[in-house]
Amino acid sequence: MEILDILLSASFWAAVLRIASPLIFATMGELICERAGVLNLGIEGIMVAGAFAGWMAVYAGLGLWPGVFVALLTGMAFGALHGLLTVPFGLSQHVVGLGITLLATSSAYYAYRLSLPEVTSPPRIEPFQPVHIPGLSDLPFFGEALFSQTALTYLAFACVIAVALILYRTPLGLALRAAGENPSAVEAQGLSVTAIRIGAVMAGSGLMAVGGAFLTMSAFSSFFFEMVNGRGWICIALVVFGAWRPGKALIGALLFAGFDALQIRLQQTPLGADIPYQVFLMVPYVLSILALVLMSRRAEVPAALMTPYNRGDR
Repeated sequence: MEILDILLSASFWAAVLRIASPLIFATMGELICERAGVLNLGIEGIMVAGAFAGWMAVYAGLGLWPGVFVALLTGMAFGALHGLLTVPFGLSQHVVGLGITLLATSSAYYAYRLSLPEVTSPPRIEPFQPVHIPGLSDLPFFGEALFSQTALTYLAFACVIAVALILYRTPLGLALRAAGENPSAVEAQGLSVTAIRIGAVMAGSGLMAVGGAFLTMSAFSSFFFEMVNGRGWICIALVVFGAWRPGKALIGALLFAGFDALQIRLQQTPLGADIPYQVFLMVPYVLSILALVLMSRRAEVPAALMTPYNRGDR
């Protein structure tokens, strides 16, 4: 009954959308990279860098939306470095990705300490506030559950639609998917595989950074160490869960967010007094692993994923 009461509460579903939002941004970013043939393991660090850059920009006096743009540019900069090292130079995507994660994370922490050397607790900014939608936000149950979110949450869902439309309804999306499936066919059409892949990694990394910025500018209103807390690695799994399709990846993000929101509320029930809290923290990850195992068996990996391509190769 306790679980049923939680599932039937509007606040639970509002929390699901809020928790899913950074995952959606980052998952769409990783999906774009992998569709073009590049595995971006720098996602965890890029999210940290985006979280810091966006928050610091607002703390320094810029507005919230300029702060989001700063985070986007920060992610694209790390994406450009990742793309340069892995695409034309053909270095290991695994090694470069982990290196980007270490570089981006360390850079954010160093910049934080350098900018705020005397601060003992993270300063707070005025974050995005929930958007009131006339007629919808006042609806019983659905108003609180669906239409009392910040602008970044709505932007996250709009991003899924935009990515799907670009991938499956535009020449750019066709070229990007071909770069991840059959890059020689892209070259045969007179297009640059290198430019497409680097552009995809930059765009995807920018979305990852915006996902990180959501945490500091919409969820927590401050920056603190370990705030990303493995979300980047979860997003890589969500891409596989979604079989490299935006719609299915969105469902995966919502499922994980639902598991996470549920375990938080279960800790506050009488059940939480009898079971160690670590068990509840473990539940979303265990269920996500099980779902990943079931779904990935039928997933079709992009044929040229993690395969370097040199001009003239066949």
